[in-house]
Amino acid sequence: IDADAVLMASPDLEDYPEREGLKCLAPSDSLPRWRNVSLIYAENAENIAIGGRGAIDCNGHLFVKEKTDPNWKGMQYERTVEPRKTIARVVIFAGCKNVTVSDVTMRNQPAGWSYWINDCDFVIFDRVKILAAVNYPNNDGIHINCSRNVSVSNSFIETGDDAIVIRANSRTINEIKPCERVVIANCTLRSWCNGIRIGWTNDGVIRNCTGSNVVMYDTSHGINIEVPKKAGKNDWGCEASLVENMTFSNIEMVGITGKPIACSVSPHPSVSSEAIRNIRFNEIHATARKFPQFKAPADRPFENFTFTNCTFKRIHESELPDWRRHGAGAGDANCEFILEHCKGFTFTNTEFESY
Repeated sequence: IDADAVLMASPDLEDYPEREGLKCLAPSDSLPRWRNVSLIYAENAENIAIGGRGAIDCNGHLFVKEKTDPNWKGMQYERTVEPRKTIARVVIFAGCKNVTVSDVTMRNQPAGWSYWINDCDFVIFDRVKILAAVNYPNNDGIHINCSRNVSVSNSFIETGDDAIVIRANSRTINEIKPCERVVIANCTLRSWCNGIRIGWTNDGVIRNCTGSNVVMYDTSHGINIEVPKKAGKNDWGCEASLVENMTFSNIEMVGITGKPIACSVSPHPSVSSEAIRNIRFNEIHATARKFPQFKAPADRPFENFTFTNCTFKRIHESELPDWRRHGAGAGDANCEFILEHCKGFTFTNTEFESY
């Protein structure tokens, strides 16, 4: 896409039909929001790229509307149609190998994920911009699922939902595969949900990933490892969750309305989890409304978390006066440092400061 060119998405929902006969995605009944619809789709492809200094404009403002309740919380906008009719994703790569997305800008996303990387190998995002409206719902940035050897570097990502997601939802591909060896480096993230989210309900194995030299600002939560109970949207996996061997280093977080770091597994019977272990945080410096929080089930404690040379400064909510209207940052009011059922947590030269 040339520097002065714009690929403009159609304003007509009828131009986004459900695809049939796909080889690399499960039937839509097993997909989040029950749809495989996207603007751009590639499967079983090798040596492909989206590049150039031009833009993909998703026409997203046509698919959302502002809430009429003057006392709204969370997101300012909502979908104009129910989820089964939305543009669920903008770009899908499924079962692909040797994929590069470079230099291009994606903007004005609808209530749908920007990029979905599903069961792919050797994927590079470099020097990309993702400019989604922060007050629109569910417009994730880069959603990496059941894939291997993925790099996201030198990029600016601004979203209403999670900026970068790492998951292992094998139900979407009808084959059990881990998500591993994901590298996030030299990026700037802004999100009214999570800067980096790892896991979800009954995802499988997620391991051997790193995040370094990242700036997060005006973000609801920073790094969030989460296994919640089953909810709507048909978005859950088919395995016990196992998250292990993660390192996050040299990360600055400024103006976080929620938790700078969080890790939680729901005790609900619908949740299956094996372990969350061997997670390292080095040189994390955060200014946030909350302290970090870690909540594990009593029979599956979190194991071997280390914090080295980190600072967590909790600021009064008056310094973030709009936190109730900050997407996922409008959560519960508990701002304390929480450790529930945690084993082998080590803090070295790590400071906690409160107002």
